[in-house]
Amino acid sequence: MKSLVEIRRDLHRIPELGFKEVKTHSYLLEQIYALPQEKLEIVTWKTGIIVKVKGAQAKKTLGWRTDMDGLPITEATGLPFKSEHEGRMHACGHDIHMTVALGLLRKLVENPINDHVVIIFQPAEEGPGGALPMREWLKSEHPELIPDKIFAFHIAPEYPVGTIATRPGLLFANTSELFVELEGKEGHAAFPHQAKDMSIAAATLLLQLQTIVSRGVNPMEPAVLTIGKMSSGTVQNIISGNARLEGTIRTMDAATMMIIKEKVEAFCRATEIAFDCDIRIDYGSSYYQVKNDETLTHEFLTFAKQEKSTQVIVCDAAMTGEDFGYFLQEIPGVLFWAGVDSSFGLHHAKLNPDETIIDYLVPFVESYFRTLSS
Repeated sequence: MKSLVEIRRDLHRIPELGFKEVKTHSYLLEQIYALPQEKLEIVTWKTGIIVKVKGAQAKKTLGWRTDMDGLPITEATGLPFKSEHEGRMHACGHDIHMTVALGLLRKLVENPINDHVVIIFQPAEEGPGGALPMREWLKSEHPELIPDKIFAFHIAPEYPVGTIATRPGLLFANTSELFVELEGKEGHAAFPHQAKDMSIAAATLLLQLQTIVSRGVNPMEPAVLTIGKMSSGTVQNIISGNARLEGTIRTMDAATMMIIKEKVEAFCRATEIAFDCDIRIDYGSSYYQVKNDETLTHEFLTFAKQEKSTQVIVCDAAMTGEDFGYFLQEIPGVLFWAGVDSSFGLHHAKLNPDETIIDYLVPFVESYFRTLSS
């Protein structure tokens, strides 16, 4: 296996979108097969990889999950190892995530712990969502690879390297994309009565949707419904026959998500009647909340506070979405932030994580797993 910094830079050069991580898949397998294979079991699913490291005296199986995909962003870092895929970038740190997973794998192969460890390289975290189908496939095809406890991390640009931040209970929100297509009838601006104007219909629907959180949701339940993009029409003197709204829904409670979606659908039905049009709703990628196991998180924070090089923060919950929540839905575990000290945030074209996170976090996680397995 190459050095971890080399690996991170190689991975940074080849970002790929969800379920299209073909080069990434091949590269990861190349590094994994470069390790001694006696204690390894390797299984693949789509572009994902599951690696089991057999423990010396196993009583349970510990899990570590990393995500693999990049984002449809044109990189602007100017780094010598910048993305070679035009319009694609590891702007959410998944190159760092995969490198830490490989580093942990190498440590465990060189010096196994008592328990089994399953390392999951999961595709399509950014979309359309790989965690849920991967979890269900494991349950049906390889139940022996489902861990008893599972852990993961996400880079945090706002914290310096050496900072660990998480909290017991809810950490990230339930999230859902929202795409609404409105279809009416195009017409000439001089004859508005012969058309079905979807610009007006979409504008009216947008304003109605903004009342859902303010008037339809308990104010004690945090929720967000944002329409970030609206498109309609072709030229100035043609009445638009179609329009599209694109947005996101985020809630801290799964039941609130269902309430909002029901109201979105009700407003769309009403708009169809009012404007004599057809409306299609697509919720795109929908992710379940990330809810850390209370007991495990307290134990994890206690361990982290004992590490001299680590600053521990009990952070607030965020409206961030992460499909690791589907693993935590059925497996007790913890997701935590790890600082990478970047001036630019997640999903920014100039995000440049501090690579020293790799040499810090790999031994940190290895040490934690050894504590869990002792």
